[in-house]
Amino acid sequence: MGIIGTIFIGLIVGLLARFLKPGDDSMGWIMTILLGIAGSLAATYGGQALGIYQAGQGAGFIGALVGAIILLVIYGLIRKK
Repeated sequence: MGIIGTIFIGLIVGLLARFLKPGDDSMGWIMTILLGIAGSLAATYGGQALGIYQAGQGAGFIGALVGAIILLVIYGLIRKK
């Protein structure tokens, strides 16, 4: 899967992560989508660095979802301060 596929998965995952993460997120749709894309990219390249995925192989849907939820939690913690 190329970078376009990773971004497309990130779009979907960002929206899904926002619904799955508990709490009130007062961010817009654009920020949610961008965090989903970043989570998908982080899961892809982090997984490749850890040896979970081979070079050129993208993170699966679950991996991207977990990455996006982690980024949403971190974003929420930073924004509270």
